[in-house]
Amino acid sequence: MHLLGIIGGTEIIVILVIVLILFGGKKIPELMRGLGKGVKEYKNAVNGVENEIKETTKELDTDKSNEQK
Repeated sequence: MHLLGIIGGTEIIVILVIVLILFGGKKIPELMRGLGKGVKEYKNAVNGVENEIKETTKELDTDKSNEQK
């Protein structure tokens, strides 16, 4: 399910106003940097797991090929 399909424009504006009130204008760039770093780390972790799965699959295929010879 797509999150933006559920949340409309008005809800997004209300959320942004609440964030602005809670954290103030000076803290928002810091929060966004932290969020960006978190997303980057998440993507790196996902890519690492995908690469590990591909390497393991390749090793298994190589082992099967060697056994058949």
